[in-house]
Amino acid sequence: MNYKSTLLALCLAGAPALAMAQSAVDALRFSQQDMNGTARFMSMGGAFGALGGDLTTFSQNPAGIGVYRNSEIGLTMNLNMMSSNSESSGFSTKMNQTKFLLNNIGGVLTLRIPSKAVPNLNFGFTYNRTASFYRKYGGHLGNISNSMTNWMAGVANSHELTVGDVTTDRYYDPYNPDDGGYAAPWIAILGYDSFLINPEGDPDNPRWKGQFGQGTSGVANYWTSESGGVDSFNIAIGGNFGNMVFWGMDFDITSLSYNLYSRYQEALDGAYVEGSNGVEQTTSDWSLTNYYNVSGTGFAYKLGLIFRPIQEFRLGFAFHTPTYYNLNEEFSADTDYSYNGEGFRTQSTNDGYPGTNDYRFRTPWHMIVSAAGVIGNNLIISADYEWTQTSKMHFKDPTYLYDDYWGVSFPSVDSYDYVGGINDNIKEYCKNQNTFRIGAEFRVTPQFSVRAGYSNISSPVKESAANGSTVIQTAGTMPEFRFDNSTNYYTAGLGFRTGGFYADLAYVHKQQSAGWHAFTTDGAGSESSPSAHVNFSSNQVLLSLGYKF
Repeated sequence: MNYKSTLLALCLAGAPALAMAQSAVDALRFSQQDMNGTARFMSMGGAFGALGGDLTTFSQNPAGIGVYRNSEIGLTMNLNMMSSNSESSGFSTKMNQTKFLLNNIGGVLTLRIPSKAVPNLNFGFTYNRTASFYRKYGGHLGNISNSMTNWMAGVANSHELTVGDVTTDRYYDPYNPDDGGYAAPWIAILGYDSFLINPEGDPDNPRWKGQFGQGTSGVANYWTSESGGVDSFNIAIGGNFGNMVFWGMDFDITSLSYNLYSRYQEALDGAYVEGSNGVEQTTSDWSLTNYYNVSGTGFAYKLGLIFRPIQEFRLGFAFHTPTYYNLNEEFSADTDYSYNGEGFRTQSTNDGYPGTNDYRFRTPWHMIVSAAGVIGNNLIISADYEWTQTSKMHFKDPTYLYDDYWGVSFPSVDSYDYVGGINDNIKEYCKNQNTFRIGAEFRVTPQFSVRAGYSNISSPVKESAANGSTVIQTAGTMPEFRFDNSTNYYTAGLGFRTGGFYADLAYVHKQQSAGWHAFTTDGAGSESSPSAHVNFSSNQVLLSLGYKF
């Protein structure tokens, strides 16, 4: 291979060899936030929008920094015990994992000003883990009535692929006018290479079919492992006017890291497989494994106010811009297959090279309204309502510039185009979210407090998408998708103060369910996709230690 061919191969390995790398499913995954913060914040259900005076509030209502009258440093540690329970066709599979995480660390510096109108100006810096992607789930799907191979055939048919498309047109440039912006999806190529789909009729106009047909039966299994999280570094400034109006603004630098490993496996009897004598019915054991990694950084701005007309009552308002991300993803897939009891063979996408893609992503807008009451010197009751404009999430892809000499496209770093189809899917699948939080704290003695709270986050998914009546477009070679339902947090905690030192302990129980689907029913006939109902739960124990001075 000469130097020009070598460079061409390397460029193609990193170019969009697996097209449609993003999807609305990814947008939902990357935009959802957990309830994370200090132990005091967590034990009161996160209802701190009108209270402030806590290191977590910089990322919720930045006006909380204006409440501070003293400087503070603190950190929060989190022991998170997670479990999943997958139920399908009468089978139940439970998985557990435990993670030790750093939830929050930071400090506030208070500068006193000799003025009654503006008594102090406060500066703060915190690190917060705003989302955790750690999940493991999977199970047995029982007797299936449809096969992922039929879905692969449906993809090939919907793209009107010829045999030549899946055997020779493996590398493509969608921005090359000579290509007409058209190429074979890698899932169809992988299916053909692994004998999972078969062409019938004219090779230039075939009808593609999968392995599941008349007389076919089988079972399936799936397993998914996710890891990573969203880390937020908050730089906040705030103060107050006359101890009645508190204000604050936050500059949020965000780091996102997400890793997925998934495996879907089918064992079929009477599968239709292409052999030396044409298509024959035989046994088929095969699996599809996907690897997907995303990382990048983002920026957001937050502004907040707290009004305290009287000592016993407070109102809070906060506005969050979207987080504007620059992200890079890397992805690949392979199949393992064995027919008629023969040894297993393996095929990989893109000749084993991982595909890469750079893109921009905009998360939703947030608005928060809060109220809190202080009864005597012993009881605090607080509540928040948060509105999230989930349906306005947005992707942009880099514009590619075609080089005639090398015959490849290079991404233009400074130019990004609207990704119409994916953003239309976001509007089709997603709805705006509502979050309610309520919490209470009772001071038993000047040193000792007890706390409790509750939070509910509504599902961001429309019913038509969640129940499978809408065709779901997924990305690359990942046909599976999961839509989360509403989330509930039940919280409690204890607090201890002596001098400037404080120690807070919290317990948080999180409940969430989701619907998992092996693939959408688009192009797969009238039979439904193998699916499962997954219950996620976690029990967290948090400890915060800090000092005010």
